[in-house]
Amino acid sequence: MNRRTLLTGSMSLLGTAALASLLPTGRERALAMPHFTPKVRRVVYLFMSGGPSQLETFDHKPGLAALDRTELPESIRRGQRLTTMTSGQTSFPVVAPRVGFTQHGENGTWVSDLLPNLGSIVDRLCIVRSMHTDAINHDPAVTLIQSGSMNPGRPCMGSWVSYGLGAPTRDLPTFAVLLSNSGLFGGQPLSTRFWSSAFLPAHHQGVQLRGGSDPVLYLDDGSGAPRASLERLRDARTALDQMHADETGDPDITARIESYELAFRMQTSVPTLARAGDEPESTYTLYGEDARIPGTFAANCVLARRLLENDVRFVQLYHRDWDHHGTMQTDHPIAARAVDRASMALVLDLEQRGLLEDTLVIWGGEFGRTVYGQGEVRTDQYGRDHHPRCFSMWLAGGGVRRGLVHGTTDDYSYNVVDGALHVHDFQATVLHLLGFDHTRLTYRSEGRDFRLTDVSGRVATELLDE
Repeated sequence: MNRRTLLTGSMSLLGTAALASLLPTGRERALAMPHFTPKVRRVVYLFMSGGPSQLETFDHKPGLAALDRTELPESIRRGQRLTTMTSGQTSFPVVAPRVGFTQHGENGTWVSDLLPNLGSIVDRLCIVRSMHTDAINHDPAVTLIQSGSMNPGRPCMGSWVSYGLGAPTRDLPTFAVLLSNSGLFGGQPLSTRFWSSAFLPAHHQGVQLRGGSDPVLYLDDGSGAPRASLERLRDARTALDQMHADETGDPDITARIESYELAFRMQTSVPTLARAGDEPESTYTLYGEDARIPGTFAANCVLARRLLENDVRFVQLYHRDWDHHGTMQTDHPIAARAVDRASMALVLDLEQRGLLEDTLVIWGGEFGRTVYGQGEVRTDQYGRDHHPRCFSMWLAGGGVRRGLVHGTTDDYSYNVVDGALHVHDFQATVLHLLGFDHTRLTYRSEGRDFRLTDVSGRVATELLDE
């Protein structure tokens, strides 16, 4: 008896459901095994939405003090495309950073005084000062660094990782998303398509977890029915959906089955995982008191560690409030303080638990900021516009060279002069650490093979400990 006959025969509905629960589903097997031995098993991406200024974080330019309020030379600007915020300016005055920098670590790496905790672990970080991108506005820039294309409709990085590696755990999503902000003004809007699976099967999309007692919207059915009754209802629905899927061959039905199954299991697993009260006092000593407040960056870092401990493959933590067009002097320090200690704590926490050696930690935004001031430059306030030509990120964890500072920008932190890394190079490198040749991790849709790196990208072996 073949499977179709068995499922459409005269078996009882309950018996069919019981059998269906034993059959492997797409969620339980990887759709593409790694191409070679991976360096890391999991990723946590701390995304600083809005574009942190490299000039006030990791790209120290002491010579700008002597150039403050002078005009940015055209030979440096080179006719760069401008945003609507500064396209009407007739003057582009250089604004030197009004924050100090201190040397840290064995190599004396310069790090902004806004990030003293990250400075204290600089020997564990791989800092890249030469990132660049193609987009000059937020939405296309975030879309590009997350999905490999400025145009919507492509799967994001976390979905590609889920698709490539499959799910090591049945009770939690393979790809989880957390959101926080500094309480300034809410930050740039974050569309759910930034964690979309697009044309990949739906169960590879990111699942957003929120702070508080209801971490996933609509997860609890609210019926109050006994768990056993809900299980019987789920089994009956699964059996009916499976028969329909077998008859039609519609992959969307299979994806729906898997989503329902995961949601049912998450009703138990997610609330347990999200209980911050289970953490010892040492956690709050490390991460700070903000970690007690659901939804803060610190609390989300603790939750991210708990997710990684429980075999979630990819955790994306979006932190907004980094878009400082006219408030660098007041708001940039607030955003930096909100993430500095917890970012450090997450790296140290993973290291202490033996997880850092096979976890990749990523920190960075969608682009950098201009060296010239946007609008009026005052003694007590200044702003910076979007800048795609160079920005800074850091990596830590398995397979990454510790204590490395890669790439050089010019004296104005305006153009990359050495070690340029495009967004597609970054994506290719992340996939490489996970065991994938980025040119071979593809999915056919609408008659062509798509990949995260589109049609370019190289593995930045200079960043890797190989």
